[in-house]
Amino acid sequence: MPIEALRTPEARFAILPAFPYEPRYVDDLPGYESLRLGYIDEGPADAETVFLCLHGEPSWSYLYRKMIPVITAAGHRAVAPDLLGFGRSDKPVDDAVYTFDFHRESLKRFIERLDLSGITLVCQDWGGILGLTLPMDMTGRFTRLLAMNTAIPIGEPISPGFAQWKAFSAAVSEIPTGGLIATDAREAVNLLDVLAYDAPFPDNRYKAGVRRFPQLVPAEPGMDGIEHGKRARKFWSNDWSGETFMAVGMRDGVLGQPVMEELRSQIRGCPEPMQIEDAGHFVQEYGEPIARRALEHFKLA
Repeated sequence: MPIEALRTPEARFAILPAFPYEPRYVDDLPGYESLRLGYIDEGPADAETVFLCLHGEPSWSYLYRKMIPVITAAGHRAVAPDLLGFGRSDKPVDDAVYTFDFHRESLKRFIERLDLSGITLVCQDWGGILGLTLPMDMTGRFTRLLAMNTAIPIGEPISPGFAQWKAFSAAVSEIPTGGLIATDAREAVNLLDVLAYDAPFPDNRYKAGVRRFPQLVPAEPGMDGIEHGKRARKFWSNDWSGETFMAVGMRDGVLGQPVMEELRSQIRGCPEPMQIEDAGHFVQEYGEPIARRALEHFKLA
């Protein structure tokens, strides 16, 4: 049965001077045939290294606009999908559609549909909560990890800041997407950036995913996604043999330094993180130096 969804009019994305990339779409992902998923695919199609850039709540691939040019200038491919419910992707209207497995499986199908390999997983927030559970079930496709302000939840409290964010997002009538990111990122964003973050959501009907994501984080016993998280922690601790680079937005009170230190302890061979003192939760807003340092670390510059 087709999933009822809204599609943001393309005119909403007409003024994106900092994001001049051609939007691409897939509408034939197995199990998601009624939904169109948008993504950006820049750089050489035959590049050996693919940077798979996964965003979180309540952003979209626009969040990677400062990292993509660094990646492609070094000769690599950058693929940045918009999770269903976000960005240019279709937005199911029923809150109940949004589950951990709904999004995790869509990412698996997307990676298979594009047949991505030699993947450097670039992730933050939900991009990591979901993305860090993928390599264990997609053997041979992932070779590197660039992790920023994220976690692998397994049914336990994450941080006091996350508890406050979850309560806030459940209580307000509408989550202000652009304003939220602007408040966090401060001088790293301008008015056009705020408009870009608001663009996917003409009104509150389009924000089912924005409402649901904070409530879906597996931070309490019995929640969906816990088993994926437990398996992922075991994979990253025991089986991961790729290279890792970590960057931390130090002003983040939700998934900041304490949470990232815990994540670092769960990733085999993870070096000391790059600390971005001015960055908050949306650390990609300071992404150009992060991308440069990561490429140097991976010897891909």
